[in-house]
Amino acid sequence: MGAHRRGGRASLRAVAGFACNQGFVFSLFYMGANRAFGEGILSFERADLFGTLLFMMVSFGLLRVASPKARGALLARPLLWCYAVLLVVGSIVPALAGNPAPASLALESALVGLPAGLMLAAWGRALGGLPLDRALPAVFVGSAVGATACFAMATVPVEGAAFLLKLLPLGSAWALQALVCAGARPGRGGGAAAAGAGAHDGEAPAVGRAAGASAVQAASAACAAGAASSARAPQGAEPPESPLSLRVLLATPAERAQAARLSLKMVAGTVLFGLAAGFMETYGSDPGMASTPAFPATLLLFVLFCIAALQLLATGGLDLEAGPGAASGTGAAGGPGAATPDDGAPAEPEGPLDDVYRLAVLVMMAGFLFVPVLGDFGVPGEAIVLAGYLGLSAVLVSLFLVMARITGQDAAQSFARGFTALFAGEMAGVALGNVIDVVAGTEQTPYVVVACAGLAALYAFLFLFTERDFRALSVIARDADRFDDACSLIAAENGLSKREAEILPFALKGRTGERIAAEFYISKSTVDTHLRRIYAKCGVHGRQELIDLGERTERRLSGR
Repeated sequence: MGAHRRGGRASLRAVAGFACNQGFVFSLFYMGANRAFGEGILSFERADLFGTLLFMMVSFGLLRVASPKARGALLARPLLWCYAVLLVVGSIVPALAGNPAPASLALESALVGLPAGLMLAAWGRALGGLPLDRALPAVFVGSAVGATACFAMATVPVEGAAFLLKLLPLGSAWALQALVCAGARPGRGGGAAAAGAGAHDGEAPAVGRAAGASAVQAASAACAAGAASSARAPQGAEPPESPLSLRVLLATPAERAQAARLSLKMVAGTVLFGLAAGFMETYGSDPGMASTPAFPATLLLFVLFCIAALQLLATGGLDLEAGPGAASGTGAAGGPGAATPDDGAPAEPEGPLDDVYRLAVLVMMAGFLFVPVLGDFGVPGEAIVLAGYLGLSAVLVSLFLVMARITGQDAAQSFARGFTALFAGEMAGVALGNVIDVVAGTEQTPYVVVACAGLAALYAFLFLFTERDFRALSVIARDADRFDDACSLIAAENGLSKREAEILPFALKGRTGERIAAEFYISKSTVDTHLRRIYAKCGVHGRQELIDLGERTERRLSGR
């Protein structure tokens, strides 16, 4: 009960803090003026957005090339407050100064973009430390609350009310203080890449194992205790490293190849969705105007989207413990157990987010249709497109958390990789939109830009990162979550020691004694001793009976 209360408080803190982060980002990107380099037809529109995205990508690049120790220092709790203060100052000073010289845009973009990227990565780590069934709803609820705050400030007839939104980074840092302190839950995606998973980030598996030996012991201690709450990590340190690596969760070369293929398709699709949004950024306004004139309508539509997304998740899409998808999950040994409907055909597994993904793309494509068709009737088609894009961004945030869970990598790294792709596409869209604006006539520009944006989004959804791909990734993550919970429950109910709890997942996956010994740098005879003790404590007589116990525990957790 105490762990449940702590988990509930962490979820509420995550919602409040992520709402502050999202509210600030929405106001920063869409509630200012369209500031441009140059003048006349050669002006580069949305230079402020372009520069901010560029420096956010620089911060993501720093995180991706940094060592685990340096990455932990960059995301340490004291620096989070520094980033928050920089964001407040960087957003208030330009507003007070009015429209400064174009040369100062680069400095302003750096002052805001660098800390904004690091704060976003810190939120990836914090959300990655929560179970998926809490982290994913927190993303949509937090985004909806942040959008509601922006809507209220945009519509309140009080001069300067929008300045309150520039203080939101302080609330974001306050929430991150406690969430980052709590660290990542063992076996969850918030930890650093485990042995073998580090290869996904370009790190050698041996380095990951050597650097995280003590962290593995801390994580397994919490696993043996059956802790549902987070394991505390030292200030500025990397979250605990999980003994569940990509090699464990994806046992066969074919499964590893599928995960790599889906990861590449996700990146390609994310780039094209960002490209479509960047095109529309140059369409919505002219230099000197409000960057997004119909943004209040966008916020209202986005809040409605978040409500619909939460309803989809609550009615079966995010049921990590049961539901139609559970029947088609894999057992502890990785064997498929596909259910069949009444007609005898195999039932396609359902993932937690594919319906929400489809809904976001549907809203986005509806906006593209409304721009040329109903624009003369006062329907803000570009507002619908942006609402769909914001909804898609929330879905992608959830997907980045799912990818961190699958690979076992630090979710801050997953956020850095995913948002680098999204923002690179958006920057390319802004640049190409400006080129089209110069080359095409003013009468044709809106239709050319909208057509290019719509085709990019449609191609991404139909041919690159499809709904089926999205479902496959989310099903893998759900099964990994259930397997992790089964390991924790078995360790807690049978009083396994720290090392026995570490070895248990490998034993349930059918790993040989030699493979386990190589993983932990111990002798095979020591592994055999630990396995005999695990069998005795669990009341089984061999590896197959232990695997059967794991499968029964997974079915018990899923309510089957």
